[in-house]
Amino acid sequence: MRLAIGNDHSALAIKAEVVEHLRARGVELVDVGTNSEESFDYAISGYRVGRLVADGEVDGGVLICGTGVGISLAANKVDGVRACVCSEPYSAELSKRHNDSNVICFGARVIGPEMAKCIVDAWMDAEFEGGRHARRVGQIMEIQDTQRLAAAEQ
Repeated sequence: MRLAIGNDHSALAIKAEVVEHLRARGVELVDVGTNSEESFDYAISGYRVGRLVADGEVDGGVLICGTGVGISLAANKVDGVRACVCSEPYSAELSKRHNDSNVICFGARVIGPEMAKCIVDAWMDAEFEGGRHARRVGQIMEIQDTQRLAAAEQ
């Protein structure tokens, strides 16, 4: 598996632990975030990871900022990205199983490194279930592609 990982300046320590954990799992990483304590805009990492995911250059992405919210908003602006902020493993697992998320996000100021590893593991180990969930993901993509949702306008 090949993942992109990105972060802002607030997430250096937790990113280092997540990177070590993922490498121990045999994951190839493309690090697009900062490795400096100088202020770094989370939108840059969110966009970079989102672009790599959308272009099919990686299998998914991991994004970390202070809360996970801002960086997920940036990633979700890239067509084809379904980035989810999760603070525990259950939501991370279901984000993949039900929403086919391709980017997982969390906050360095919200969770600790051990929880981050559990979140990443739950997300990586889950598989999209399809079925009724595929219809719903299709609706999300319809909104993205057309700025409309026919089912909601009936």
